[in-house]
Amino acid sequence: MIDKRWDDILVAEHEMIERAMAVLKTELEKLTALEHDRATLHRALDFLLEFGDKIHNTKEEKFLFPLLIERGIPEGGPIHVMLLEHEAERQILGNLLENLANLEEMTSEAREDFSSKGTEYLMIRANHIWKENDILYMMGRRVLTDEDNMLLVNGFESINLESYGEKNTDNFLQMLTEMEGSRANRSRLIENLSYEQIDAIMEAMPLEVTFVDAKDTVQYFNRLDREKIFVRTRSVIGRKVEKCHPAESVDKVLEIVEGFRDGTLENADFWINFKGEKIMIRYFPVRDRDGKYLGVLETSQEIGSIQELKGEKRLLDPS
Repeated sequence: MIDKRWDDILVAEHEMIERAMAVLKTELEKLTALEHDRATLHRALDFLLEFGDKIHNTKEEKFLFPLLIERGIPEGGPIHVMLLEHEAERQILGNLLENLANLEEMTSEAREDFSSKGTEYLMIRANHIWKENDILYMMGRRVLTDEDNMLLVNGFESINLESYGEKNTDNFLQMLTEMEGSRANRSRLIENLSYEQIDAIMEAMPLEVTFVDAKDTVQYFNRLDREKIFVRTRSVIGRKVEKCHPAESVDKVLEIVEGFRDGTLENADFWINFKGEKIMIRYFPVRDRDGKYLGVLETSQEIGSIQELKGEKRLLDPS
């Protein structure tokens, strides 16, 4: 029994492609002043052609698109658009790689043209990913069966094996990590937010959040000065975690924290009845991108109304 899904595989590959796109964007922005890293630029373009086109796009063209057509999705509709965009992406990347060797000797106008073509690729690819994730794949989910899923997953795996062997994905992930690590090319969406927006988001969350740092000291909780499931006031900040729980549960809390610290535990979930409500309490380790332990995230949420949900209510259903 195959437990993978064709759409999960393709969306995960889109995320990898977007990481390489972020690196490419950063290097293109440095190009005019010749502050780019040529090796990183080359690797980003190479990744987007080798993985983004020759592996990812090939999986769609060889397996997904023909099966969708067979199941009734019109060939002249979105699939035709996707194929045209695949070809446009392929041509732009090929052109950029062909001209990369002469980049430093180019005139400023030629470098601007190079950068413009790279930006054009990024725009085409970004819109393409959106259309596939939110439109084409959704259409596919409606018409493809479990047997179709098995065919696609096996077909995708055959592309991996034929292209770069059993460690295909691991090798490309390693390449991404190396690209992002060079010259601080890592992309973080949180950089798009202001302090005020981050604070407002945390306050808007439908659950209570507490963060305990790597030294087991409480450093943050949301819903400050607002009604909470469990009472927390400013005086808790700076206190050790063992001082913030009832005596009978301290040993268990410390056991969880130590399991997070040494990597033997990845989460801990509990649920209790409290003040006439069912409360879900969850603990998660917090680590940076290199896996360094930063602390513990605790969340608490009233779930009584969630447990009572039945059937479905979709976005466009009447209230």
